[in-house]
Amino acid sequence: MRSKYNYFLLLFMVCIAIFFVNLDAIMVNIMEARNFVTAREMINLDHWIFTTLNNEPRYEKPPLPTWLTAISMLIFGMKNLFALRLPAAIMGTITVIFIYKLGLKFTANRKFAFIAGLIGATSFYILYSGRDGQWDIHTHAWMLMAIYGLYKIFTDEANKFTNGVITGILLGCSFLSKGPVSMYALLLPFLIAYGVVYKYRNLKDKWPALLIMVLVALAVSASWSLYVYFFDTQAVAKITEKETGRWLDYNTRPFYYYWSFVIQSGIWTIPAFVSLLYPYLKNRVFDKTGYKFTLWWTLAAVVLLSIIPEKKSRYLLPVLIPLALNTGFYIEYLFRRFDMMRKKEKWVVYFNFSLIALIGLAFPVIGFYLLKDQFTEIWPWYLLISICLVSIGTLIFYYLKKNRIKPVFYLTVWFIICIIFFGFPLVKQLELNPEYKSISEVDRYLEEEPMPLYEYNGFTPEFIWEYGQPIESLKNGETYDIPENDKFLLLVSEEQLQEMKEVLAEFEIKKIDEINMNTQPNTHRERLHRNLFLISRKSD
Repeated sequence: MRSKYNYFLLLFMVCIAIFFVNLDAIMVNIMEARNFVTAREMINLDHWIFTTLNNEPRYEKPPLPTWLTAISMLIFGMKNLFALRLPAAIMGTITVIFIYKLGLKFTANRKFAFIAGLIGATSFYILYSGRDGQWDIHTHAWMLMAIYGLYKIFTDEANKFTNGVITGILLGCSFLSKGPVSMYALLLPFLIAYGVVYKYRNLKDKWPALLIMVLVALAVSASWSLYVYFFDTQAVAKITEKETGRWLDYNTRPFYYYWSFVIQSGIWTIPAFVSLLYPYLKNRVFDKTGYKFTLWWTLAAVVLLSIIPEKKSRYLLPVLIPLALNTGFYIEYLFRRFDMMRKKEKWVVYFNFSLIALIGLAFPVIGFYLLKDQFTEIWPWYLLISICLVSIGTLIFYYLKKNRIKPVFYLTVWFIICIIFFGFPLVKQLELNPEYKSISEVDRYLEEEPMPLYEYNGFTPEFIWEYGQPIESLKNGETYDIPENDKFLLLVSEEQLQEMKEVLAEFEIKKIDEINMNTQPNTHRERLHRNLFLISRKSD
């Protein structure tokens, strides 16, 4: 098999190992719960266009990833966590494949593209997003495909109009995944970097294809938003006002909050940092122009994201895409020159990979100390991951001593794969909070005596997901929708207790249970805890 197929096939197999194996090992988190409930309500309530969460309008997020998740639900089942996260895993794989394809496109170097793809696949937040049922990976995967198409329009004379149509559709799909997020955080930095480095040469002949691209992108992007706006204007206006305010005063962070962005690449933090040192690396990389392009793309993305007041660590996901390519230049340089490098250049390499090796060697001791109380339940997985990590750590030290950096790099990739294969099942086997009690316990009371179930005010997405259907709120803004039933069940948080007793003073209030969906033994989040009351009308 020719090398080009070897690299692509190997990268694809790594993606299968990283994004698809043990995909159901981690419990559903709050973001996933929101998205999975919306997908379920598409099916159960037929809300495919007018999307809802707990049967309330949810137009903040466009529906394309939810559609894909709902289709996966229909095929594989609504409670199958593998199926629910499958669309994200596919998008994670697409992201890595197009890191490879784009790196190959602008450098014509398959080894470099393969290295960049492996770095992308094992960068912390790309890996996490591709295994988590949230929509960031969707919008950026569609956009990366669109950027590849746009690069072809800029550089290839053939099939310009076809590329324009396809790229326009891909841009629209990115918008239908999470609005303009990726256009700002991934596409705009790409355009800035391309303009600075490649100068948009011979652009005059590209305008017809670019115009078609823009028109198609606008049509696809606006399709759902306009339809929902015209047929549910009041709800859209209310949600838009709320979301606009959040960008200005919600989760605000200082401008420099993202300056430690290399940490989000996880195991590649130190090489990623070195790859940003332009004075050091500019004359060492095999393609100086390509290196400048990825450097500009990375830094432009960080600066643009820093301008926005609302900041979260997960918003750095689009930065990790050009950063993987940029780091690839440094690792490729190590492949070529490590045995001839001066000692003062090597120390950072030794430090980085020795640290990984030491973690592998130390895991059996640290792991046993932390997990000794549950050792009898987890020992097979503990033994497997200990053997793998110790073996990898030993081999890393061996090859570092031999000045052979290539196997050290690949062993680092295997380090991540081993954690996914054997570490995730270990986590899955860990004991739940002994006080854990699912919201589904409520059904036991409803089976004995059917009656409505209400949440006092608002809702917790994990509760709605676990319960399997919407739960209506008793408090609606400043008013209260008191049911006419003689009896009903009511979920109330600790901070709502006093208000609830005042509002329902004319009712008989009896606490019958507590719902505690905190899964970790030593962690208590109040939003995952509810008191369950039986509310009855007092007899005259």
